[in-house]
Amino acid sequence: MGRIVSRILRRIGRFIHGFFSIGISLRAVVILLILVGSGMYFWTYNSMLKQVGGKDDFDEAMRYIEIKDLLDEKFIDPVDRVSMGQSAAAAMVSSLGDNWSYFMTADEYRTYQLSSSNDYSDIGMSLVKDETLGGFQVIAIYPGSPAAWAGVTQGMLITAVDGQKVASFSTDQVRTLIRSKLNSKFQLEINNQYNVDVDCTNFNADAVLARLEKTGAAYIQVKNFEAGSGQAAVDSIEYLLAQGATTCVLDLRNNAGGLAEEVRILLDYLLPEGRLFSEVSKDGSATVSNSDGMWIQFNMVVLINGGTFRESELCAAVLKEYGRAVLMGESTSGSTRSQETIPLADGSAIRLSTRSYLTPNGTDISKVGGVVPDMIVFNSDESATGTTEGTTGGEAGTSSTSEDDQLMAALKYLS
Repeated sequence: MGRIVSRILRRIGRFIHGFFSIGISLRAVVILLILVGSGMYFWTYNSMLKQVGGKDDFDEAMRYIEIKDLLDEKFIDPVDRVSMGQSAAAAMVSSLGDNWSYFMTADEYRTYQLSSSNDYSDIGMSLVKDETLGGFQVIAIYPGSPAAWAGVTQGMLITAVDGQKVASFSTDQVRTLIRSKLNSKFQLEINNQYNVDVDCTNFNADAVLARLEKTGAAYIQVKNFEAGSGQAAVDSIEYLLAQGATTCVLDLRNNAGGLAEEVRILLDYLLPEGRLFSEVSKDGSATVSNSDGMWIQFNMVVLINGGTFRESELCAAVLKEYGRAVLMGESTSGSTRSQETIPLADGSAIRLSTRSYLTPNGTDISKVGGVVPDMIVFNSDESATGTTEGTTGGEAGTSSTSEDDQLMAALKYLS
């Protein structure tokens, strides 16, 4: 073998000698090949390092490939490489410890796009994660919703969706999972014990619910701040003012937030000229939202609770700082980071907290632990939260039939 290699190298030397009319020894040819080969190796290695972000990132990528190959080779059962890759991506984002940052598969991302446009069938309930019990507690049920029809009630603990356990999920991930059952029938597991059948084939989730109370107050419930909700809230207020409303209850309880632009639209309508809020990114750069000089004046109560998240918290805090509303109910969650949805090359996406919201006074709500109401009021029956059926006014602006103590307190205050 050595002689064959030596013969080939000598022929290369003779070729180069004939081409350049110079004499090149076998040793020179070997050295030249070593130098060229080494240069190519280091050039390729450095190019790969630059592509993955540096040596540390390259080493991490190689470790992932090594583990994946070992699992393929050694694990006794067949390995689902697609599922493995998705789980690895989800774990990377989950390691940040931020409940609002998560990975979405391509199917989940398509469902998320539908939900963020407020064009989807929804189950009609609000959830909050219970780390101790390993599930999601139902904190509110919307009347006439698929959840209400199925017999789901406030206080129940959801432990699985269509057989998929949800103890490790974030609240947004559970919502996305439920929304992926678009126009279908499925089961919710309650307390790890039994299932209820849910039919959400014919239910449209409007972002804003509005009505004129007998007390003369406009009741505006904003369920989320996804696309179109800000203008829908403004239009609802305008309509009820034309119907004779003189005051307003803005219900932000169990509102999981959504888009900053939708909050800006509503706040611009309600507030005078000035700074509304700012979004500050990791590098310190800020995007400021302002209100123009056109605004409307009336007495207003804003209802909040522990299910009031992100942009809905921001909305309540800004109205409070401007002195435009009395906040009533319970303290909010303090989860006021702004998220960005970043599509990936394979059709999946990452929902990532990339900015912090600051109020006009420069307060970061997430750092102070949430928004505290001016008047703390608890509901004796949490399942009645947001229910306006039976709210007929009554004596002193209260109703003898509604169980929503917070809403009744707001109506009485405005009366």
